[in-house]
Amino acid sequence: MPTPRFLPANLALAGALLCMAAACSGGDGDSAAAATPGANGGARGGADGARGGAPGGRAGGMITLSESDLATVHRAPIEEGTPITGNLNPIETVDVRARLEGDIVRVLAREGQRVSEGQLLAQYESSEQESARRSADARAASARADLSTAEWNLQQSEELFKAGAVAERDLRAAQNTVASAKAQLAAADAAVRSASMGASDTRIVAPLTGTVATRSVEVGEHVARGTTLFTVVRSDVLELAASVPARHANSLLAGQTVRFAADGRDFQGRVARISPTIDPSTRSITVYIQIPNDGGRLKGGTFATGRVIGRTISDALVIPSAAVKQSTEGAAFVYRLDGTTLAQVDIQLGIVDEAAGVVQVVSGLSEGDRIIVGNVGSLGKGMQVQVVGAPSPSS
Repeated sequence: MPTPRFLPANLALAGALLCMAAACSGGDGDSAAAATPGANGGARGGADGARGGAPGGRAGGMITLSESDLATVHRAPIEEGTPITGNLNPIETVDVRARLEGDIVRVLAREGQRVSEGQLLAQYESSEQESARRSADARAASARADLSTAEWNLQQSEELFKAGAVAERDLRAAQNTVASAKAQLAAADAAVRSASMGASDTRIVAPLTGTVATRSVEVGEHVARGTTLFTVVRSDVLELAASVPARHANSLLAGQTVRFAADGRDFQGRVARISPTIDPSTRSITVYIQIPNDGGRLKGGTFATGRVIGRTISDALVIPSAAVKQSTEGAAFVYRLDGTTLAQVDIQLGIVDEAAGVVQVVSGLSEGDRIIVGNVGSLGKGMQVQVVGAPSPSS
């Protein structure tokens, strides 16, 4: 137990301390006591701001944002589209094959050369075919002469029969001779056509207007029937075959506009055809899109990405897609800045423009409202917001 003589000294010291506390507080005690929680609250608010706010957004919490974390609700055109990707291929690709066996004596086209329909690309050695055609022409000429003679004899026989100078048997013989001569001429004409086709096949011509993609023959080469000699592509129109999820099938129609990017540039095309069936293995439908390519701006095989445009609204109320949150009940909402206070606002969405990264707001917001964009931390209604870099009220 302490010695009794020290007790008064201890009591005096305690009394002095109480007196000093009363003197320090005198008249400002309430404000000092209020300032202490406020300072603590500010410290907590700053910490909450660094963490992105306390979960649930306690009233009185504070968060610091930059201007880039805010977006203004505004009106702008918006398009709803179905995304597509694929390679742009020439609308037609034709392999020019050899129709007969023989030796090539001339090659007049090379890869990358622009050719017109009917233009000579190469030629066979054709002396045999030309000889066969001349022989067929001669036989046809002889058959025509025989028919002419037979028809003259028939005419004479008919006049003599009317005069009673010849028997009916002679008239019928003259008629049969004419019929036989006509048959001989028809056969000769068929032989001429066959020989002419054989001679024509020695000339290898372009089947369409386009560009020579490949050449597989050289001068002096002996080629067999059916050999591919050239490949000619028509690239004034390119076609993209894109696989689209089956859920979008009912929104696709022939003639719809398609906007896409390829080779660092923007282009526009249209839906030409839609497959009538859904692929059971991928649950997708094939859409064929055609793009005008005058002047060959795009090369076949170029990879393209784009969208089939469904609906377009010219004056929609739009916000960035990154600003939209979703509640546990599945409702869409955003955080709106009302002065310096954060408000949670339920909204109704319209169409989504994935390419532009914006969505249409049907209700819940007004033009000019400022909202929080992106993931800036944990937010909640009632939080105080300080915007770094915001203009001062006097400005």
